[in-house]
Amino acid sequence: MSEIRSFEDLECWKKGRVLRKKISKLIKTFPSFEKFELVSQMRRASRSVTHNISEGYGRFYFRENAQFCRIARGSLYEIIDQLITANDDEYINDEEFLKLKSITNECIIILNGYIKYLIKNANNK
Repeated sequence: MSEIRSFEDLECWKKGRVLRKKISKLIKTFPSFEKFELVSQMRRASRSVTHNISEGYGRFYFRENAQFCRIARGSLYEIIDQLITANDDEYINDEEFLKLKSITNECIIILNGYIKYLIKNANNK
């Protein structure tokens, strides 16, 4: 594993950034009447993932960092629900839904590993 010098080196942040960019591109295709509804919610949730990971990293305490990562994880689950809504409303097809859901689940798996690392280190201090 390479040395972590910044939150930008964290795999969970990198994967979250990829997801955020994909969501940003996707919501530009949604109908204009969704601008203040689903589009806004998806934008905020996707940004919340990387924002909370980076803020937690800056706290320097394992437990506090883990709590911010849990908030980021909650935002990832929120994105899955928003993708389901977008699919139900036919803004995205099944293939696109499954692709984005898979990326989101990958983010959750990586983030869960980081949370476990943080909790383990918090318990060892």
